[in-house]
Amino acid sequence: MDINRYSPSFGIAHKHMVGLSDYAPEEIFELLYATKAMKAKFVAHEDTRILKDVTVGLLFGDTSLRTRSALVIGINQLGGTSVSLHYSESDMSGGENVKDIVQVLPRYGVGALVTRGIKHQDLREFCAVSGISIINSTNESCVPMQAICDMFTIWERKGKLEGLKIAYVGKGCANASSLVNCAVKCGLNVAVATPPEYAIDSDILDNARQYGNIYETDDPIEAVRGADIVYTDNYNYHAPLSEKEKNIFMPYQVNNALISYAQHNVLFMHSLPAKRGEEVTAEIIDGDASLVLSQAENKLHSIKAILALLIKE
Repeated sequence: MDINRYSPSFGIAHKHMVGLSDYAPEEIFELLYATKAMKAKFVAHEDTRILKDVTVGLLFGDTSLRTRSALVIGINQLGGTSVSLHYSESDMSGGENVKDIVQVLPRYGVGALVTRGIKHQDLREFCAVSGISIINSTNESCVPMQAICDMFTIWERKGKLEGLKIAYVGKGCANASSLVNCAVKCGLNVAVATPPEYAIDSDILDNARQYGNIYETDDPIEAVRGADIVYTDNYNYHAPLSEKEKNIFMPYQVNNALISYAQHNVLFMHSLPAKRGEEVTAEIIDGDASLVLSQAENKLHSIKAILALLIKE
């Protein structure tokens, strides 16, 4: 389906966003068009206070910089307020109950919860008993907000999505899973190159294949060959790589040699934070083909779009 021939209604039936596996291509397009509208209003200094008097809880069990900043600023620009809430596994094992959390917070005036670092199965339990929107920013299984941001960034720069080739190289992490799922639903041809022991879960790839073409390999050159976009991610955000891991991932580093197999006008993407000299060289991430700053900028607008369409007053 061609996004440029799609007519948005700026509405979506979903109340929650745990991942994107249950989102149809049309629903992803709605989010992308809403992101486009939010950015246009931001640039024109137009009023977007559509969540006036809505309080959004940020229930984070993990550290965050760009996502938290974009959420707090975005909620403020939408006219709402945010409140930071602490979440830990020790709280849950000590007697906290999912049902109690999501049923008490609305009584304090909280209209939605954006979560981070909460296990996928726990989020499913949240959604099952919650009367307010549950929106997952990041967990061990998926990073749906980032995927929406990335698809918008590609659309904004290339002017289209359908028919483009995106190559993901590196570690088959949660971000990679969401990227592949979202990209193939938007009509992109997807190539994935990961070390066999760090591959994307086969069930995720099999589910995504019903929407389009996914080429899986352990050869980064084959994945990058002819690509319009090359994407990689941090190999290990919370701890340094071991020497064994460095040796495993070195062939997957995005550098001038690898990216030379892509299209001459190839674009590079990375969700940040990045470790220059590991998954990508400084020449690539700081070069003219890099979209990393645009991705970071567009995270604000995609977050506002997601909140605007999912939060039902």
